[in-house]
Amino acid sequence: MLGIRDLEKAAEIIREIKSEAGLPVIATNRSSAEGGKWEGNEEDRTGLLIGLFTYPLTHKNGPDAVDIELSASREGRDKVIKAAKDHGKTVIVSSHDFSKTPSPQEMKAILEEMFLAGADIAKLAVMPQSMEDVLNLLRVTLDFKNEGKSVCTIAMGRQGKHTRVVAPLYGSVLTYASIEGDSVAAPGQLPVDEVKKIMEMLK
Repeated sequence: MLGIRDLEKAAEIIREIKSEAGLPVIATNRSSAEGGKWEGNEEDRTGLLIGLFTYPLTHKNGPDAVDIELSASREGRDKVIKAAKDHGKTVIVSSHDFSKTPSPQEMKAILEEMFLAGADIAKLAVMPQSMEDVLNLLRVTLDFKNEGKSVCTIAMGRQGKHTRVVAPLYGSVLTYASIEGDSVAAPGQLPVDEVKKIMEMLK
């Protein structure tokens, strides 16, 4: 959400991005606890996201999806999810662990909790301490793919950098990259042109 606190400005930026890029837009207002820049209270944070679905824009100019953290307040999270679903938008429920990679059992439990919360896509980003951690994340990703569930999985940092292009081969339905010249939003993020080129080579 680029640190924006004004609903009108946020809505206008989304409209401009969709008009110029012609691509779907995911709206998020990331909490500081999960790597974001939001400094206000939780009610205002989730309220801004909800407002994007009710703001008087034409339907095609609003966000196509919303990303809300599993760790968000239960009340706020439920309201964001309901607003998105009421407007036919995709819901991503996410969790980011910048210090470690949970065990495979814990990762599966986190992802299942996201689906129970109403996720269309469950997103899990972790920080690997070893290549075994990375393999565990990819195994979990493949398990959910085989179950027909949509997940987005990312191993951050140097050891997990390659998962941004490899995880989709195991069933991750989304990946994230940085725009050339912009600072990265998460450790290990690659430029979008590099990600695109590598993924095309691996097809």
